[in-house]
Amino acid sequence: MLDHPDLDVPVEMSPAQLRTVRDELQRFLLPYRFGLAEVSTTIDILRDEFQYLHDYNPIEHVSSRVKSADSLVEKIARKGIDADFDSIRARITDIAGIRITTSFTADAYRRFDLLTTQSDITVRRVKDYIAAPKPNGYKSLHAIIGVPVFLSTGPVEVPVEVQFRTIAMDFWASLEHKIYYKYRQQVPGELLAELKDAADSAAHLDARMERLHRELHGGMRQLEADPRVFAV
Repeated sequence: MLDHPDLDVPVEMSPAQLRTVRDELQRFLLPYRFGLAEVSTTIDILRDEFQYLHDYNPIEHVSSRVKSADSLVEKIARKGIDADFDSIRARITDIAGIRITTSFTADAYRRFDLLTTQSDITVRRVKDYIAAPKPNGYKSLHAIIGVPVFLSTGPVEVPVEVQFRTIAMDFWASLEHKIYYKYRQQVPGELLAELKDAADSAAHLDARMERLHRELHGGMRQLEADPRVFAV
């Protein structure tokens, strides 16, 4: 991408060179945009089908993004990755990302199953922070999946990061992100303790609301808790 290995050192470029770098970066990101569109379409279809067949929508919200150039350059520098496209492609798997906010924890597992059993999708890696929460209390199901994108030069498999989490945990994670940004990663200990307590409260609320929902819709198999623990 750039000849200079140190991304923190300014590199003088002519307008023509800057346009070339911009065009190369946009070309590099195109398959990720297409891969994200493929996954988004699959999720929309599954959501609409489930709504039609079961009169129930397990997905509250879907958001997606392809990393910006600034964000990508920052991650390359932070991880010490060589600034060439082959290295970036091999080392960074969350350039394209989609977040699925579900009503309940069981819905997160069910959506994961429905998405990853599609014949054209491969599962590269799964981290189940629902079954094994992070020390700060964060609970979510993360997966890196591969989706084929058919370009004029032939098919390529594009990695897409997919996150499944409940409404309560999504709210908590959004607040945590804002706090870490405000304190520039140096969050006071007492505030970290408050965040952990809030995460525990969110998990308790999730469990309570899901139990009430099962009682209201007694016997709905798709809402039964899934005891599986995915390998990291």
